[in-house]
Amino acid sequence: MTFANRAPALLSLAMFAGCTAAADAPVPGSAKLWTPAAISGPGYESSPTFTPDGRTMVYLAADKDFQSYRLMQSQCENGAWGKPAPPRFAMPLPVIEADPFVTPDGKRLYYISSRHAPDAEDFDIWYVERAGGGWGKPQRLPEPVNSPAAELLPRTDAAGRLYFGSSRKGSAGGGDIYVATEVRPGEWTVANLGPPVSGDGYEYEAEISRDGRTMITVSDRGDRSHLYRYRREGDRWIEAGRIPADSDQFQVGPLLSPKGDRLLFAQRHGGRSGEMFLIDLAPDPDRSWPPDCHDQAAL
Repeated sequence: MTFANRAPALLSLAMFAGCTAAADAPVPGSAKLWTPAAISGPGYESSPTFTPDGRTMVYLAADKDFQSYRLMQSQCENGAWGKPAPPRFAMPLPVIEADPFVTPDGKRLYYISSRHAPDAEDFDIWYVERAGGGWGKPQRLPEPVNSPAAELLPRTDAAGRLYFGSSRKGSAGGGDIYVATEVRPGEWTVANLGPPVSGDGYEYEAEISRDGRTMITVSDRGDRSHLYRYRREGDRWIEAGRIPADSDQFQVGPLLSPKGDRLLFAQRHGGRSGEMFLIDLAPDPDRSWPPDCHDQAAL
């Protein structure tokens, strides 16, 4: 089983020795179905990201078994999310692409792609930069950000540090969470976040708040992949418990609101395939996020 093929890992019930979970921390309310009607279909919709103006959403679309990943884009038009289509920079299947993320300033979009080695099932991190009214030419990040193994869910904080999951050599549980810092243009350093974020479980996705003080990870600790919350205290990460969600389903593709008080993620929904869900992480969150096209009809 490769790290790039997440579906078997998400359904795995194999136990990891020495791994224990902290008690769940209370989270206000419960997760509610959020997927816009225009993009909800028989396949799996996950990992959304939005441009700063809230008028463009890019997300991961997959088949019902959460395989054959591809990038799709929807525009906010006439008060509703429009019919999705692949972004111009995206490659068609059999090249697999996923996990888009628009940086807070809107100038860069990171994603993962197998375009460099489609037969090897190896995801690397690529990016496109804003060019006029669209996105420019795809560029692949250098080593040591990318490796011979797979990298997943690239996300940045306000300082520009890049967080991602990887199964590279040295990962404790088969997959760990890493942070990359660009010390000079095109030159990066990479570090494993270490315990408790990278533990004996299978960690492969991490979402970071803009202030760098809240993290949501996707980890398989022997009972499918679920969402775990961390808070930063000084120079340490402290686990704050699991995000309440359907324990019988895996969760994937977390995205925090700009204030870190709401969370989007995906999970299977009844007889339907994967859908996007929204949960509040604070008693009185900013409800202007996620972007609501109904509120933008007059823009």
